[in-house]
Amino acid sequence: MIKIFIVDDDPLVSGALKVILENDADGEKIEVQDQASNGEAAVAGALGNNYDVILMDIRMDGMDGLEAASRILADKPDTKIIFLTTFLDDEYINKALSVGAKGYILKQDCEGIATCVRAVMDGKTVFAGKVVEKLPELLNRKERFDYSEFDIGAKEQEMIELVAEGLSNKEIASKMYLSEGTVRNMMSSVLSKLDLRDRTQLACFYYQRIKV
Repeated sequence: MIKIFIVDDDPLVSGALKVILENDADGEKIEVQDQASNGEAAVAGALGNNYDVILMDIRMDGMDGLEAASRILADKPDTKIIFLTTFLDDEYINKALSVGAKGYILKQDCEGIATCVRAVMDGKTVFAGKVVEKLPELLNRKERFDYSEFDIGAKEQEMIELVAEGLSNKEIASKMYLSEGTVRNMMSSVLSKLDLRDRTQLACFYYQRIKV
């Protein structure tokens, strides 16, 4: 069972999400265990419990979702946070990527939220609807990155590119003809070499500094 924590200042939205998630029967069962209406409560709830995925609004009274996510991930870096918002602002999307969110979904696309939650649980990063269309522009591609400076080999380069495409460890292992354990070890090594926290930051790093 996938345990969900919903953070949204609109109780109608929270209620609708709960109904959609808990009535979706296309995969592993999803249960909404808790709800909160502001960033402060989100931080307290996340640090005091072990949810599988947090669905987080961005604009809320007091502490916003971006700040709440940043505080949560600073203390519990493996937390999976998906931002669910009505705003398609470039600044919000960039900040969401920077703090280490696993997804950014517009509320008008929330009918597919259960699929997105399961994808994140499978190690993927998710973007829905018009957010996808904005990514090439937002993740501004700069000059080719010098991998050798960080002692990153050809296999590790290939893995980085597959991570940036949104593939899970299992899918990467299949494409590279490696075991999942080898991919996990390679991932840890690359993150350490580049001083990054997780695969989401690695994907952002790739698009911002590596891909021509």
